[in-house]
Amino acid sequence: MGKRDDLIALYASDLSHKCGVVPDMELLGKVTIGCGPAIYNAETAVIAVNDPAELQMVKNNFLIRKLGLADSAELMDAIESVLETYGRTEPVKYRAVVYYMLTRYFGKESIYGLG
Repeated sequence: MGKRDDLIALYASDLSHKCGVVPDMELLGKVTIGCGPAIYNAETAVIAVNDPAELQMVKNNFLIRKLGLADSAELMDAIESVLETYGRTEPVKYRAVVYYMLTRYFGKESIYGLG
C-alpha cells in the first residue's frame, strides 16, 4: 500500500470511530484524491477549526467552488454541523474527512462521478 492508501485508511478509521459514519470507500478515495498534495503536508492536511479564515476558505474553496453551492448561511451551518459530528474536542480534524462529510451532507457525490 502507498502513502495515499494509508491516509485513506486513516480517514476511514476517523469516519468510523470518531464520527460514527460507515464510509463509502470509493467516495472517500475520490475526495482524498481531490484534496491533492494538501493531504501530505502536516499543516494543510488538517483544518484549523478555531480559525474563522480557515472555515471561510473551506466554504469558498470547497463548498462554493468545488461543490458548486450558492453562498448562504446554510454553508457555515453545515460546516459547524460536520465539525460537531467530528467532535469539538477532537484536536485533529482531517481535511479529507471534513470534505467527505460535507459532500455527503449536501448529497453532492455526483461531483465525484458517484451517486
